[in-house]
Amino acid sequence: MARKVVWTETAWRDLERSADYIAENSPGYAAAFVERVREHARSLDELTLRGRVVPELGEPNVRELLIGNYRLIFEVHERTVYILGLIHGARDLAALWRLEGRSESDKPS
Repeated sequence: MARKVVWTETAWRDLERSADYIAENSPGYAAAFVERVREHARSLDELTLRGRVVPELGEPNVRELLIGNYRLIFEVHERTVYILGLIHGARDLAALWRLEGRSESDKPS
């Protein structure tokens, strides 16, 4: 069963910030990076269990795909996959999300 893939506002901001940072050195690479991330996210409509459980959270329905140096974090529900964030792999996820007031349930209601 195909699920609907929904980006949270926070995840979009993460993608924009990452692309802006990459574009400082290579606008072309930034555009390719954004497309690659979006392709990975789109694939989650059918391949929802792709990736691994986020180690810091340990919740089976909160998973991540590794895309280059980034972690695309998503939460799987019966009919929907919520993209929760795009975090550079060098960042401490738990500390970053506490600092920003995020949680694994940071999705639209």
